[in-house]
Amino acid sequence: MHLAYPAVLAVLLFCIGLYGVLARRNAILVLMSVELMLNAVNLNLVAFDVWLRDTLHAGQALTLFTIAVAAAEIGIGLAIVLLVYRNRGSSDIDRLRDLAERPDGTDATDHGAQPQPDTQAEATA
Repeated sequence: MHLAYPAVLAVLLFCIGLYGVLARRNAILVLMSVELMLNAVNLNLVAFDVWLRDTLHAGQALTLFTIAVAAAEIGIGLAIVLLVYRNRGSSDIDRLRDLAERPDGTDATDHGAQPQPDTQAEATA
């Protein structure tokens, strides 16, 4: 088996995944693109393992660990995306910057609104 065929396929898969990470705005599509990139790495690991005829099959063992990490990543990532979608109504990545709190205690979604003073504290002052 020529090493060039799986290597070229892995490069194409990785480039498609990289494009998906950089160009997409939907969080689920970005997670799918990351999975595509990880699968390209797995393909390279197995191809080089077969090409080198490794007796310990280190490439295949590392591929299993990569698959386990990818499964955990997608599980946690989807849980975060679902919580963001429930709170915001959208899974748009550009709007995720609005989740941060400002140092003065207001949300970033207030769009410049000043915090409301406590009326009871003003009445006693």
